[in-house]
Amino acid sequence: MDRTGIFAGDDPFALAKSWLAEAEAAEVNDPNAIALATVDQDGMPNVRMVLLKDIEPAAFVFYTNYGSKKAQEAEGAGKAAFVMHWKSLHRQIRVRGLVTREDGPAADAYYASRSLKSRLGAWASQQSQPLASRGTLMAEVARVTMEHGTNPKRPPFWGGLRITPVEIEFWADGAFRLHDRFRWTREDSLRPWSVARLNP
Repeated sequence: MDRTGIFAGDDPFALAKSWLAEAEAAEVNDPNAIALATVDQDGMPNVRMVLLKDIEPAAFVFYTNYGSKKAQEAEGAGKAAFVMHWKSLHRQIRVRGLVTREDGPAADAYYASRSLKSRLGAWASQQSQPLASRGTLMAEVARVTMEHGTNPKRPPFWGGLRITPVEIEFWADGAFRLHDRFRWTREDSLRPWSVARLNP
């Protein structure tokens, strides 16, 4: 199979990291933005933009309030999908996989790396719930600031969601819409990957 150039390599996570590193040098805003897709308990789909925060050796991780709709849907189904698209590179990565929590030391470390205002905002926001006004939110930020001070611990309702893929597709734009597509698949996270070139 002619997986050379930007598609070369036997590790899809290393390949994803490589593409993201190129995007960080080329994209103006949020090169780590992903469109995250979930389904609710009735099977109705939802999609929204979130920021991918880590590509681990075997998974992708983002962070959120566990009470948010995206977290409830992802954990409820135990599955999620996302796409990263970079206009500047004419490339995208699609991922489908199984969802687990990251609420240990890695979540603590990422939370501590955020700005103080973002850490306090995580305490103040009841993400996805109705809000009377922005003033109400700002009053809650002031309240949690008084309660938690300038070095708040990570809220127990906030942390990471890890997507362990069973499918990853790498796509690059081709002339005359003859794109290059390679799909990596496996039955579960313990099985080896199978790679196939797809028609554009």
